[in-house]
Amino acid sequence: MRRETAVPHPVLAWLRKELVPVLLLLALLAAARDSLANHYQVPSGSMQPTLMPGDRVVVDMRAYGLRLPFTATQLLAAGRPQRGDVVVFNSPADGTRLIKRVAAVAGDRVRLQAGHLSINGQPLQRDAAGEVFDSKLVRLDLAAGGGPDIAELVIPEGKLLVLGDHRGDSFDGRFFGLVNAGEVYGRAVAVYWRRGEGAEWLKL
Repeated sequence: MRRETAVPHPVLAWLRKELVPVLLLLALLAAARDSLANHYQVPSGSMQPTLMPGDRVVVDMRAYGLRLPFTATQLLAAGRPQRGDVVVFNSPADGTRLIKRVAAVAGDRVRLQAGHLSINGQPLQRDAAGEVFDSKLVRLDLAAGGGPDIAELVIPEGKLLVLGDHRGDSFDGRFFGLVNAGEVYGRAVAVYWRRGEGAEWLKL
């Protein structure tokens, strides 16, 4: 008596054939997201008016170097954060991922008074609520005041001072201290989605 060969279910047959390639593709996508480009959802108003709560932001993970996926190990350096960059990093206080503006870099002598910066003795203030970082005008929110002042601070090698654009309502470097430049994950490039307005492309 001839035994009939069992025919596998179509779904099982597909899984046997395609599962490994699909898993490999997902792993590659996850690695690319971790090392090349990612997105970040803004949790608070600390960067108003530049970024609003709920904004979704494209983050260039290659801006300051290429990292080994899923680690903090840098494979290739590609520059350093510059004054005025909007960056994503982990808070030195508790590891929470934050987004702030680089206000000062290594060697800078910083003063902050009434929410306005002076770098190396030069005020950045353009008008009542604006500062210029290397020819780039940045709008500030000073409706809640300027927050804590900085009398004078020289930024050590390898460190950054980061501040929120909403100077009077921002948990930033004035509270948790300086950030290691080598531990910045990436540079925010643009807002691609804004609550209530939908798809956007607002370059930062």
